[in-house]
Amino acid sequence: MSTSFPTGGFGARMDPDAMWQAFEQLRSTFEKKVGSRMGRGDVRAAVLSLLSEKPMHGYQIIREIEERSGGSWKPSAGSVYPTLQLLADEGLITAEESNGRKTYALTEEGREVAASEGSAPWLDGGDTADGTGSQRRTAGPGALPKAGMELAQAVAQVHRTGTPDQVQEAVAVLEEARRKLYSILAQG
Repeated sequence: MSTSFPTGGFGARMDPDAMWQAFEQLRSTFEKKVGSRMGRGDVRAAVLSLLSEKPMHGYQIIREIEERSGGSWKPSAGSVYPTLQLLADEGLITAEESNGRKTYALTEEGREVAASEGSAPWLDGGDTADGTGSQRRTAGPGALPKAGMELAQAVAQVHRTGTPDQVQEAVAVLEEARRKLYSILAQG
């Protein structure tokens, strides 16, 4: 991504089309980076969570994680298989070979550990129902950047297709949101 600035310095008024083009470039760069990596403990928790439902083979686990995270997280075989080996070494899972594939299942100790670990990692950054029929975002890693990108996409849509009155109303909503965000920081 280039770091060029509008001619005339930082205070110069930027052409709106150039501004939105720059925004789209930034958004696409940001989207590639957000939500695609999770920590080692997340792979472990994900494997335990999935195996608590039913026995699976490694690639099944990878596909399930990708599907349940809405495509935002697809762990590599290089992170899942070593995790499976570690869990087997700890006595939390067993492996049974059938038709050339190893199928992994939790041991009794593994079930206890899976139950004590809590929710699956793909739920930490996703949407959960809040009981009112609407969706409320949990405070997992990536939740704030994702919410910001979704807001920016809505702003871009209003800019492209909204009437002047709708744009003015959107500006007022964004100014209020900015004030509220700063008030959250002021509380801490």
